[in-house]
Amino acid sequence: MTSGSERAPALRPPSRTCIGCGAKAEQRQLVRLRLADGEVVLDRRRSGGRGAWLHPALECLERANKRRAFGRAFRASELRTDMRVLRDLLTGNTRKD
Repeated sequence: MTSGSERAPALRPPSRTCIGCGAKAEQRQLVRLRLADGEVVLDRRRSGGRGAWLHPALECLERANKRRAFGRAFRASELRTDMRVLRDLLTGNTRKD
């Protein structure tokens, strides 16, 4: 018998790994990417299927691109990554400072 003061453990929010820096973070701190017709795009609706997670930071985006992490994450050898568009969508800034 359990007493009324015992509580169930709190559920942890889902965590994912950033393909740029490799750090684990809560899902809500990352943005989801997916492939659409062979191009890497943001998946704001989380439409399902294979996806990759990335911090919304320029450093993580550039590191993922440099490490060729997009191809590995999506298990695709042929894909297009428009870094200018992704940079703008992730950071709100098209400048590469």
